[in-house]
Amino acid sequence: MDDTTHQEYWDSRYSEHHHMWSGDPNTVFVEEVTGLEPGTALDLGCGEGADAIWLAKRGWRVTAADISGVALERAARHADEAGVADRVDWLRRDLAESFPEGRYDLVSAQFLHSPAEMPREEVLRAAAAAVAPGGTLLIVGHAGPAPWNPDGEGGVHLPTPEEVLESLGLPAGEWETLRSDEHERVQTAPDGKTMTRTDNALKLRRKAG
Repeated sequence: MDDTTHQEYWDSRYSEHHHMWSGDPNTVFVEEVTGLEPGTALDLGCGEGADAIWLAKRGWRVTAADISGVALERAARHADEAGVADRVDWLRRDLAESFPEGRYDLVSAQFLHSPAEMPREEVLRAAAAAVAPGGTLLIVGHAGPAPWNPDGEGGVHLPTPEEVLESLGLPAGEWETLRSDEHERVQTAPDGKTMTRTDNALKLRRKAG
């Protein structure tokens, strides 16, 4: 698929819903970021902006990127309503084509999966390269399809944390693994029922020296 098709796909997905996501920051994201010293953050695939806004409220300066202009318009509106519009820079980016410049104290990729073709491993390697010395890389993904829609991932490979770490190709001795595991969470299905879903998380710190 070309760049325009990717954007159209995600704009269409977001346009189908008044709110595509809950509006709350991701649970594991909050768990793992709470306690970090606020600095600069890069939120990849920021969607409607819940994680970025949560960070901004806690003193972070955030660059938030997503391929969907529809999602980013909502995110910017939510940031304005939350009083943190001046602390978040919203970027419309196809990360396969153009990665944000700079180094960041925190780089976050939450559920960066797409049924549209996307070089996820390349994007995550770029994410690791964007982490400043002493900074944190947090990657959270699905460990399997939603239980209410077992065929819903459209053939997208959902790697384990170990597979993600290996694919990053990080230089030996320069990174510390702080978390690498699977975890369960309760999610509301489209029919309103609550079901348990398994996700995974990889948290790494680039050594300062």
